[in-house]
Amino acid sequence: MYLPQFLNLGTGFRKDCETLPALDDDLRSAAYRIRHSVYCEELGYEPPRADGLETDEFDRHSVHCLLRGVVTREMIGCVRLVLADPADLSAPLPFERLCASTVDRSKIDLERIDRAKAAEVSRLAVVAHYRRRKGERTVSIGLDEGDFGTPDRPRFPYIAAGLYLGMIAQARHHGIETLFMLTERRLAKQLTRLGVKLTQIGPAIEHRGLRYPSMMSTQEVIDGLNFFVRPLFATIAAEMETAYQKAATSD
Repeated sequence: MYLPQFLNLGTGFRKDCETLPALDDDLRSAAYRIRHSVYCEELGYEPPRADGLETDEFDRHSVHCLLRGVVTREMIGCVRLVLADPADLSAPLPFERLCASTVDRSKIDLERIDRAKAAEVSRLAVVAHYRRRKGERTVSIGLDEGDFGTPDRPRFPYIAAGLYLGMIAQARHHGIETLFMLTERRLAKQLTRLGVKLTQIGPAIEHRGLRYPSMMSTQEVIDGLNFFVRPLFATIAAEMETAYQKAATSD
């Protein structure tokens, strides 16, 4: 798809940011450090760790996506996908521990899903000085109406979108068809601006504020991305696949 350069979000993104899968210990540690700075030091969701790394039992079977500044080489944010536990495919995903009993079975029957093709999005985090607006330091990632600018001065939320689209590209790479997440209402609404269709699958629960259990289809998200977002996804997906190919050839 051709777009003039000034309209091509992929071109704009590439100048400032890059997405990469955490395929080695150093990159995984970088994700854990971001999580520690946000979830432990800033928000107090988890206790501080002596090693400065925030991890849990789900990281044993998770994959991680990082966002890095092109010029600064500074890590900006991260997100993880919790995959099914290969040692026990029937083991619940994190969100199921909180709301499996309240999930609407007319939307999804958790006992019948192919768990090898399902994952949960979690641990979204952006380092503090990239969460620009007043009040954003009380959330792990910022995405707001203001990030899209105004009709006469539009702009695009590259940081949040980069992480979400990187996660979608990573899900596709790993053959994940169904994604689950617990999300705030505000963030869910903003994802629709990217063309992401989220389906709420149960009532809100209290978990660090009100969170709504939701699901999305990886392929439906990719197919439904709006016209201007598609070049950005193509750029990010190509970056991710290049990283996976390099890792495969170096093994």
